[in-house]
Amino acid sequence: MASSCPGPGAWRATGRRHFLQTGIAGFASLSLPQVLKLRSQQTLSASETTASQKKKTAVIMVWQPGGCSHIDTYDPKQESGSEYRGPFSTISTKVSGLQFTELLPRQAAIADKFTVLRSMQQTAGGHPAGSMQLLSGDPDTRDKPKPRYPDWMTVANYLRSQAEPRQNPLPAYVGINPPLEYNGPAYLGDAYSPFTVMGDPNSPSFSVPNIGLADTSEVTRLGRRSNLRRNLDTLERAFDQRAELAALDEFEIQAMTLLTNPRTKEAFDLSREDPRTRDRYGRNSWGQQLLLARRLVEAGVEIMTTSLSGALCGRVHNWDDHAVNHHVFDALQFRSAAYDQAVSALIEDIYDRGLDKQVLVVVTGEFGRTPKIEYSPSTGAGDASAPAGTIQPGRDHWPRAFSNIWAGGGIQTGRVIGATDKRGEDVVERICGPGDFLATIYHHLGIDAPSTMIRDFNGRPTPIVDHGKAIPELMG
Repeated sequence: MASSCPGPGAWRATGRRHFLQTGIAGFASLSLPQVLKLRSQQTLSASETTASQKKKTAVIMVWQPGGCSHIDTYDPKQESGSEYRGPFSTISTKVSGLQFTELLPRQAAIADKFTVLRSMQQTAGGHPAGSMQLLSGDPDTRDKPKPRYPDWMTVANYLRSQAEPRQNPLPAYVGINPPLEYNGPAYLGDAYSPFTVMGDPNSPSFSVPNIGLADTSEVTRLGRRSNLRRNLDTLERAFDQRAELAALDEFEIQAMTLLTNPRTKEAFDLSREDPRTRDRYGRNSWGQQLLLARRLVEAGVEIMTTSLSGALCGRVHNWDDHAVNHHVFDALQFRSAAYDQAVSALIEDIYDRGLDKQVLVVVTGEFGRTPKIEYSPSTGAGDASAPAGTIQPGRDHWPRAFSNIWAGGGIQTGRVIGATDKRGEDVVERICGPGDFLATIYHHLGIDAPSTMIRDFNGRPTPIVDHGKAIPELMG
């Protein structure tokens, strides 16, 4: 279980998150004891970590919360029996010999621009543990209320921030409706969590708070509050012989920049995109989330996460297609058009705009769904679900085998890595686990995963990947 003790960067968490939520004014109200408390919580210096030289690379992870059925998308099994095979026919793709189901015609048409990994597996059957295994490398199969290890997004943000001061006014790590339900910074502290954007970017009322203030009088007022905080800081440095409060300046600058730099507002402003581009992604929440993700990495954001959840998923707003939640095949069909359009548009756009060496796109969930179809009564009517009590088909959790797709990142595309058996139950070729998944992402970000360690709550050096290695075919 995660300790309640302050971890590395915990004092930074308080400062940064407070800034991003309430602006500079918050620090003007800090008392001496509060400032000293913040100072005392810093427990890790940059010299205690190892990271390779930062590269100008970025990752967009598109998350399918609940887990996507590999059988009904990227790994169809037409030769399996009716107990396993879904109702969808297969279609050929741009890659010779590679087939998807009919739900993915747009992705099939550009399959030469990404690689399908069909041999992912992990060992946790629950959503919390499954997500923690894949995104942080935690081997525990038990569901926990809080993560024990920081997820790769937080780790990458932390290591890169230690390696080189950030010059771009935008945050390095942004999450658009991000997958934070089961994952997070753990012992790194919230200072390295994402700048979180919630809501529907397709909505006319969509806005991002705490960026690009247009009111010059408000900017001036914040500047005065900032000067007041500096005066306080000067006073406190009499008690700070080691200059441990220096990072307060860093977070103040970041917050002020985010609030006042016009570039930040522009980067989040989808109205600046060509309407035809917005149409290409789809005029819905998923399409505009992925367009905003592309827009932000192009502007300099390095770590982007976004979850494809909500009403476009069906009644329960996720991909957890148990029969009690959804009619699995109705649900897949219900969400397939928006999913197929948004993902294919993102991948094409990355290549069209010359970002394919810089930006790696990963589309995945925490596990697959059971190859064998199960039947249970629905617990409620809604999109993709029959009225309560109606027996309908579903697929349950399946960590033993699942698929994900990878694009950009300078990798060779138009490939298939690994294979499952004739029913899609188990991996029979090129098993890839969470450690391999994580090491591959870290490699793209210029982080030497095998030799990089971070101190945990107790000060113990902890590897960011303690098993697995980068997948050669996915190394640009």
